[in-house]
Amino acid sequence: MIEAIITAGTPQDMIGYTLDGHVEDSTIIFECTPPAVGVIMAALAGELSILARDVLLQTLWFVAAGSGDYEPDPEGAGLGDGCRNHAHQGFWRLVQIGLTGSAEDAETVADICDYFGLGGDQAAFYQAQLRERMRAKTKRGRCV
Repeated sequence: MIEAIITAGTPQDMIGYTLDGHVEDSTIIFECTPPAVGVIMAALAGELSILARDVLLQTLWFVAAGSGDYEPDPEGAGLGDGCRNHAHQGFWRLVQIGLTGSAEDAETVADICDYFGLGGDQAAFYQAQLRERMRAKTKRGRCV
């Protein structure tokens, strides 16, 4: 499923493909979610269409919002912790997407970093940069 979204070139190519209910369901995460986050982070490091990137960022946002689930999975680690670990490995790529993408991308990435607690001490600085970028682009869009 993730591969179909990653390789989709146009919105018409993506008709019928969604991750809803597979990786997360309204911020409820599943046993398959941590490895899926690893695949999403790897995909975000590559060349993607804007639509595919948006779908993956939105999925990651829902996963991050549901990552507070600290119930142990069969291997003993919490599902949220597994998702967080995979997302942490791609922290700098997320920040790059947020700083170079749309205002919505900046806001989504700031939220993902906030929900997952990514970036350590630098997180507050980059989240502020992302939110400022979002505000600046939104203001510019209103003035036009």
